[in-house]
Amino acid sequence: MKEWQKLLIQNKSWAEEKVSNDAQFFERLSREQKPKYLWIGCSDSRVPANEITNTDPGDMFVHRNIANLVVHTDMNIMSVVQYAVEYLSIEHIIVCGHYGCGGVRAALTHESYGLINKWLRNIKDVYRIHREELDMITDMDKKADRLSELNVYEQVLNLAQTSFVQRAWKEHKRPHLHGWIYNIKDGLLKEIYHQEPGSPIDPIYTYNFK
Repeated sequence: MKEWQKLLIQNKSWAEEKVSNDAQFFERLSREQKPKYLWIGCSDSRVPANEITNTDPGDMFVHRNIANLVVHTDMNIMSVVQYAVEYLSIEHIIVCGHYGCGGVRAALTHESYGLINKWLRNIKDVYRIHREELDMITDMDKKADRLSELNVYEQVLNLAQTSFVQRAWKEHKRPHLHGWIYNIKDGLLKEIYHQEPGSPIDPIYTYNFK
């Protein structure tokens, strides 16, 4: 048996287990999705959204990319955010980073990674904004971990600066924005930052809606 074929077998076992515990699970799931959460996480294979939050399929709308970035010129994530906010009526958006993030560590170096440089530039911008604090940290592991936390904070701010979120705040008093960090060493999540609907943001980023 080839390695990838094990995934198909495991899928069958998983589906059978779900049905044995809840005979209507897939029938109910297939009708529609009504998740309360949008999860914006890192693509790292060690940080699977549903598993670490112990949620079922259908509970969470998920977008993942390298280092959990919210980039306004990335049409992929902007489309995800708009769909989640305007069509799924998401109540909470969670940006989740993690300690030991390879993207964050790479952004701290002067290595050239080709196309990836364009993406890592966004993390370098976070470093620039918080340079005074980060330059005082001499231990590289601690510096990377702190940059991971600050990156989460800045990505939550980026979410609040979108017209989709601001309109939903004004019209529906949602979503709440959350910044979390995941520790791979103990499996625990920690809150870094939280913005209530309607929280003040820098005026230059605000939109007027009729």
